[in-house]
Amino acid sequence: MSDALIGRLERLPLREVWKHEAYDFTQWLQDNIDVLNTALRVTLVNVEREQAAGTFSIDLVAEDETGGKVIIENQLAKSDHDHLGKVLTYLTAMEARAAIWIVAEARPEHVAAVAWLNDSSSADFYLVKVEAVRIGLSPPAPLLTLIVGPSVEAEAVARTKQEFKERHDIRRRWWTLLVSRPDAKLHRHITPGAFTWIGASSGYGRLNLNYVVTQDACGSELYIDRGRDSEAENKAIFDKLLQQKAQIEEAFGGPLEWDRMDNRRACRIRYKVEGGYRTSEDEWPEIQSRIVAGMNRLEAALRPFLKALNFSQ
Repeated sequence: MSDALIGRLERLPLREVWKHEAYDFTQWLQDNIDVLNTALRVTLVNVEREQAAGTFSIDLVAEDETGGKVIIENQLAKSDHDHLGKVLTYLTAMEARAAIWIVAEARPEHVAAVAWLNDSSSADFYLVKVEAVRIGLSPPAPLLTLIVGPSVEAEAVARTKQEFKERHDIRRRWWTLLVSRPDAKLHRHITPGAFTWIGASSGYGRLNLNYVVTQDACGSELYIDRGRDSEAENKAIFDKLLQQKAQIEEAFGGPLEWDRMDNRRACRIRYKVEGGYRTSEDEWPEIQSRIVAGMNRLEAALRPFLKALNFSQ
């Protein structure tokens, strides 16, 4: 093919095509959002200009396919810290699901920052380079290139991190409510944590009275674990208590779960209640009333039998 039939791609100064960032480029992008959709393989609709975020004004706010908000910040210059700060401020203010930062040139430190944000947060971040090009005497055309964006793997990691954080936060609220109860006297001194259990000593070395909670169940238990290399001793203690099962359950006032856990070092005796930290928070007080009452009865029922074991502290 003759060279005369092949045009040369020419890059134009952005300000020759869009003289003003807000009045020209932002308006053009609002009217031609399909160009950005194609470049990023997303579907943005309902694009609006200059949405307020406190005392700031966001260039564009759109919605994705699920109705989540997406903020778009335009910068027809080299990326800078000021605009990165704006992206984060606008994302937070609008409670947006994603942020798109369009720049003329991306500094390496900002590429690294956006990649880190994708790995470390539940939001999606896109850093996009904009250029204006033409071939011969053709009209200028936009060229949008994704520099860094969320990967499938990064999105999965971010979702997992967010799920862990949500679980930790809700469990901390669960334990905060429980230890503040006046009837939870055995655990009143415990600092609320984010794990699935909190424990207090029964008065005998490493035989703990634990509260446990999962998404849909909770309970009160005696957890028998005398430490490393203690499996034989743990099983012996459990077996001795199991011989007194009828008397212990009579003193407790109902049946208990007796779990020797032969595939593990520890053993436990548990009172289980339906309802956990994913149950409506309006129901937490009633559920916790049951396990706190269960804990108090369990401790009282076991006390004489633990004392009779006469093992070292």
